[in-house]
Amino acid sequence: MGPPTGPQSKEATLHKKFEKLFHQYKLDVFKVEHHQKDVEEIAKECLTICDDMLTQKYSYHFHKLPDANRAEIINMINNYTREAILPPIVNQLVQRQVIMERRCEALEQLLHNMLEVLSTEPVKAG
Repeated sequence: MGPPTGPQSKEATLHKKFEKLFHQYKLDVFKVEHHQKDVEEIAKECLTICDDMLTQKYSYHFHKLPDANRAEIINMINNYTREAILPPIVNQLVQRQVIMERRCEALEQLLHNMLEVLSTEPVKAG
């Protein structure tokens, strides 16, 4: 027997195209997360965003004025938090956000490609 013809062959062809597109999506996501060039690019973007976020100064306004000793302690805690604790946390959050944005872009491309295949491949019901 020869290759299947009719609706079954079109469905098989469409299935193969979707399978190929999904595989390409998986490769794109893997490259974004593991490829050295992409990782370096993501790290640079994260550092830029983190620097922008950390340079913004937020201040706390006391309802009652504290005494000098208490104000100094609060200022030390504020500085330590800003300089030592906050940067790695902000960096991790930004890195996750950037990776999720890249994955979302890859997913959008997959959806675009799938819709393009569907619009060019007429499948008859029945």
